[in-house]
Amino acid sequence: MTTASTQTDTDPRAESLARVGLPASALPRHIAIIMDGNGRWARAQGKSRIHGHECGARNVRAIVTECARLGLEALTLYSFSTENWTRPAHEIDHLMRLYVQYLQLERPTLLDNNVRLVQIGRRAGLSAEVLEQLDQSVALTAANTGLKLVLAINYGSRAEITDAVRSIAARVRRGEIDPDAIDETTIAGHLYTAGLPDPDLLIRTAGEMRLSNYLLWQISYAELFVTEACWPEFDLSHLDAALRSYAARNRKFGTVDDPGD
Repeated sequence: MTTASTQTDTDPRAESLARVGLPASALPRHIAIIMDGNGRWARAQGKSRIHGHECGARNVRAIVTECARLGLEALTLYSFSTENWTRPAHEIDHLMRLYVQYLQLERPTLLDNNVRLVQIGRRAGLSAEVLEQLDQSVALTAANTGLKLVLAINYGSRAEITDAVRSIAARVRRGEIDPDAIDETTIAGHLYTAGLPDPDLLIRTAGEMRLSNYLLWQISYAELFVTEACWPEFDLSHLDAALRSYAARNRKFGTVDDPGD
């Protein structure tokens, strides 16, 4: 006589929380990452910068999947800045092909992990093929209710703020907004990230100590974590280190611990 074995379903979130060693309440709602060091890492391997970008693109899947498993609300990845257009044409062309490939290949992963894709940045300048694949992935994942994966492509924070000001000015001209009523909420509501929580944690790879025109309005009170690891080698151990560092900090948002001091 054979006895049917019972299989206990595992909770992916519980597994991930156990691995990182933190309760869900200690995690950030929104992580933003400056994915830096692809070219530097590749040169150290004796490879081309393009090889570094390819490896960096492949590395995105594991980080996105783990953030989804942890139950984070949003993950924003700085994928291509408005300043990156000054790079060599062959490198830009390859990066655009990588975006097309990524968007096509990662749709099953996004769907399997209930991830909703969002793009921020100016659409003008991006190729028709990139925009087509972006729009298809955004539409395909629009009903997903888990992690929002925000790809900052052709993004620059100064451009974003400029576009927000123009939009608000146009509404003032049409009589829709009283200039005296404009406040921080008004401005935030006209940014590309409207509707998203501000990042709680900003991670930068490759050891660089600068913000690079990234989410300047939104990261006003974000905690910063810089790692020497280049993006292609940024793995779950580095993500765990960033999360534990974040959880150990006292976020005061401009207040003091003891008003009597």
